[in-house]
Amino acid sequence: MPAPPLRSGEAVRILVQSSPLAGSQYYAANALWSQIRTGDRLTLVRETDNRHDRNAVRVDWNGQQLGYVPRAENRAVARALDAGERLEARVSRMRQDPDPWRRIEFEVFLLL
Repeated sequence: MPAPPLRSGEAVRILVQSSPLAGSQYYAANALWSQIRTGDRLTLVRETDNRHDRNAVRVDWNGQQLGYVPRAENRAVARALDAGERLEARVSRMRQDPDPWRRIEFEVFLLL
């Protein structure tokens, strides 16, 4: 069955990557856990002056830092943000897990 036609003004979303949230144990993710929902929009913030990682991309939820795009997976997202590409990120999975790398997963989309 073919996909339905796009409505005027509707953006095409292309999945760029799916990643675990890095560093969530150091930021607000634990305190905000009960408020965050699968599907929630996340904000990607490029940190060009980050002294630990020149491709650092911070992940925020409602103005609160949750963590980062993992270092091993952040190069394409950093380049796209630097180039002014329109990206959208959303929470794709949440689970109670003792390993903070497995608690929150998110997807990054390129908007056309």
